[in-house]
Amino acid sequence: MPFAANQRVRVNLAGLMFQGVTFHAAVTDALGSVVKQTSQDPATYLIDLMFSFKGLKQVEVPEERIRLA
Repeated sequence: MPFAANQRVRVNLAGLMFQGVTFHAAVTDALGSVVKQTSQDPATYLIDLMFSFKGLKQVEVPEERIRLA
């Protein structure tokens, strides 16, 4: 199911690393909104997080780590 821009979502960031920021097992339910789809195969989305994690505000994650908020 594709997600639409500005759609509110919850993102599982556990075990991922972005720009030097590592997300530990407890970060399984980060709130954010979809900015855009960045890849089709595999489906990947740019997510604008509601809260900054060590200065990181946007992350690109695979569709299987995203669910509706």
